[in-house]
Amino acid sequence: MEGTPKRARWYQSSVASSLRVLVTGGAGYIGSHTARLLAEEGFSPFVLDDLGRGHREAARFGQLIVGDVGDAALVARVVRDHRIEAAVHFAAFAYVGESVRDPGLYWTNNTVKSLALVDALVGAGVRDVVFSSTCATYGDPRSLPLREDHPQAPVNAYGASKLAVEHILRSYGVAHGLRWMALRYFNAAGAHPDGTMGERHDPETHLVPLAIEAALGRARPLEIFGTDYDTPDGTALRDYVHVLDLADAHVRALRHLAQGGASGALNLGTGRGHSVREIVSAVEGVVGKPVPHTFGPRRAGDPPALVADPTNARTTLGWTPQYTDLRAIIETAARWHRRGA
Repeated sequence: MEGTPKRARWYQSSVASSLRVLVTGGAGYIGSHTARLLAEEGFSPFVLDDLGRGHREAARFGQLIVGDVGDAALVARVVRDHRIEAAVHFAAFAYVGESVRDPGLYWTNNTVKSLALVDALVGAGVRDVVFSSTCATYGDPRSLPLREDHPQAPVNAYGASKLAVEHILRSYGVAHGLRWMALRYFNAAGAHPDGTMGERHDPETHLVPLAIEAALGRARPLEIFGTDYDTPDGTALRDYVHVLDLADAHVRALRHLAQGGASGALNLGTGRGHSVREIVSAVEGVVGKPVPHTFGPRRAGDPPALVADPTNARTTLGWTPQYTDLRAIIETAARWHRRGA
């Protein structure tokens, strides 16, 4: 498709690509794109999702098992019955504001259930786990771009609940030989370039889909929070990374572990920040209509800028984002939304 980057296939190797992989949360945004790429690359994905916040129609790549990742007996049965060899763990709640209002929900869903999942996987003999982590584990940045050795001091229960899972994986690596990778994403964006899969949350809180829906006249005007940040145009800067680039990193991480690569945490981002005003301008250019918007005060806890240093992901996994142009990322998202997402 025009404008679609050609993705390198370097990770095809002597390691069999037919691994049977459990994808928790595979009916969600990033999980469903990853399950699709796994299937396209010859893996056998098995999606475990309770469909509470995911979408059944998104989980069409590999067998769907409807259930709770915190149900250890179910996980053990799935591993046994489907001969699961590795896992990619996406299942989590991811609304920062909700985590501040109801931290117990996040500690239970994101951390307690992850502990039950990891226990069940290790007990059933699965030794390779790739974990969907987040840059929210860093908290307010002391320096930019953010490196993996930046102090982790999350400022909300969402980031803290994810950091706790990283600690679980690390300790299980020491105690039980678990091989793990924690992938700390920055701002996921975009959609599959064929327009059949994209971002859909209820409620939607992410900037790119909100701006597109406002431009298409399907949503209320976009609210821009804060215009007085110490940034070039006064609005917050974020590092936007395409969902297919994130999916690609998970595939590479699975191969890295299968080849005996070291466990650890990696940042996933482009290394470049874009402001809210830049996003609005790019959406207007792609959609061909203005983005109605209003201005509001800063949101508590929003740092002026979050930008990744993805050097270690490139060195460790050979991962380089293929979608480096902001307009190209937004074009894929707009294609999905125009189809009536």
